[in-house]
Amino acid sequence: MNASKPATANTVTPPPSPTPAQTQHARLKTALLTLVALCAFAGNSLLCRAALAHGAVDAHSFTWLRLASGAVFLALLISLNRAKAQDNATDPKPLPWRSAAALWVYAAAFSMAYIDMGAATGALVLFGSVQITMTTWGLWRGERFVLQQWLGYLMAIGGLTWLLLPGASAPPLGSAALMTAAGVAWGAYSILGKSATRPVLATASNFRYAVLPATVLLVWALSSTNAHISGAGTAYALASGALASGAGYAIWYAVLPRLGSTTAASLQLSVPIITALAAVLLLNEPLSGTLIVSSAIVLGGIGLVIGVGKTA
Repeated sequence: MNASKPATANTVTPPPSPTPAQTQHARLKTALLTLVALCAFAGNSLLCRAALAHGAVDAHSFTWLRLASGAVFLALLISLNRAKAQDNATDPKPLPWRSAAALWVYAAAFSMAYIDMGAATGALVLFGSVQITMTTWGLWRGERFVLQQWLGYLMAIGGLTWLLLPGASAPPLGSAALMTAAGVAWGAYSILGKSATRPVLATASNFRYAVLPATVLLVWALSSTNAHISGAGTAYALASGALASGAGYAIWYAVLPRLGSTTAASLQLSVPIITALAAVLLLNEPLSGTLIVSSAIVLGGIGLVIGVGKTA
């Protein structure tokens, strides 16, 4: 009887290589999930504008419902995943209060801006402000640009400035300022969030804490004559919070590891375009020449900054 050779402790069986069919399926799944996430980001602008354009809900009620429903959805998602994986690990240490504050400022300013601003214009101002904020932070921290990146950076600022100049197609100055503030806040939130080791858990925590200042504003709004809400307004806000925000962020974080940093940043250039096309089809918004040209300048400039790559 021949004794089999015992396996050593250091023997590791490598996992089987995926078949071409499995690889193709994984790529298709990543592409579809990425598209869903990008559409969810655009959906926030569409849902908010649809709710506020005709007075279905006031801005403070929309903000509170969005943050609260997002917090509930993310909490349920985390609990479900833990139950499936039998994960008993404790939550990571919460990010500084600044993250929740930045999330609240973004959500509140975003809602108030969309009272008098079209979805497409708002998405471009928001997205451009986010990227300019993060790029400026990188420069302040010592990152160096090559000539093409400086050109792209100045193009993005110039395109936004041209869009906001007084004119027939310019958004109201107050709304533009609020959306710019929302973009700066979201840029700050993104910068602060880079230190999160478990981003979905951190996002859930930030949503939960951001509800607190939103509640204060809601109570103030309810004490005035400006607060109002309808069934349609509630539905828009819950869809924005639970689906476009909660589910959208969760899907995005799930596909991010499969995408390179430059690819992920470049893909987000499509969000204002998706928003503009959907706003024309769903909200009957006009697509002005100024918006088209400004979008091309801003997104082209950001594309130069992202695509060339940063040098030390």
